[in-house]
Amino acid sequence: MEQSDRYKQGWEKLKEIDGEAGEKVINGLKDISPDLGKFIIEYSFGDIYTRDGLDLKSKEIAVVAALTAMGTAQPQLKVHINGALNTGSSISEVKEVILQMAVYSGFPSCINGMNALKEVLKERQEHGINDNIGKTATDTSQADRLKLGEQELSKLDSLQEDRLRNAYDEFSPELVKLMLEFGYADIFSRDNLDVKHRQIATIAALTALGNAQPQLKFHISAGLNIGLTVENIREIMLLMTVYAGFPSAINGTNILKEVVNERTKK
Repeated sequence: MEQSDRYKQGWEKLKEIDGEAGEKVINGLKDISPDLGKFIIEYSFGDIYTRDGLDLKSKEIAVVAALTAMGTAQPQLKVHINGALNTGSSISEVKEVILQMAVYSGFPSCINGMNALKEVLKERQEHGINDNIGKTATDTSQADRLKLGEQELSKLDSLQEDRLRNAYDEFSPELVKLMLEFGYADIFSRDNLDVKHRQIATIAALTALGNAQPQLKFHISAGLNIGLTVENIREIMLLMTVYAGFPSAINGTNILKEVVNERTKK
């Protein structure tokens, strides 16, 4: 059967990103559902990954974040951890994306993600691949965690702390305190993953989870505040059609549309 241009482009992109790990997935489907393999190549890699608007490193960071948060596709997470390392992320950056998911999907999904990374690194070392270790996060353990958390949140949106305190200080002040100290001081202040990639990871994870629309709306706006473009975020949504399905991507795109409309009015 003659292969379409989409298939040829997709196959080349699959090899570029996921290498041998991706090829094994497709080859493993040949005896049970070759059509599924064909659609993965043509749609996921031919239609989506070949698009401009978001670089490959950012796309794989988004996918690692989403699959870690979802927690339902461990073999595929391993493939895309390979992909993240193949497209320029250091070991430290991949660890950081997974660590950040403790804030959005909890510690169990984070533990499983770290175990997947550990397995991938072992396999790559056995194949003679020596990945870039990357930067170690600066130690902030001696800092005033609440103050540091407030500062980190203000970098995303200077008004968000007031919104949180107005909403929760009377009912659950501990929630605000813990969010600031853990989510923003302990995690977001770490300087071994840049702020744009942190927001890409967060937007992808919240889109994939699909159960925290107000929080997704905040992080889309925050992403725009720190330099992501509307085009960048549209690409995250299109990428999520592959990993979380069209309903999640549609909902995420509708929230992006709301944010853009509100910012235009201002």
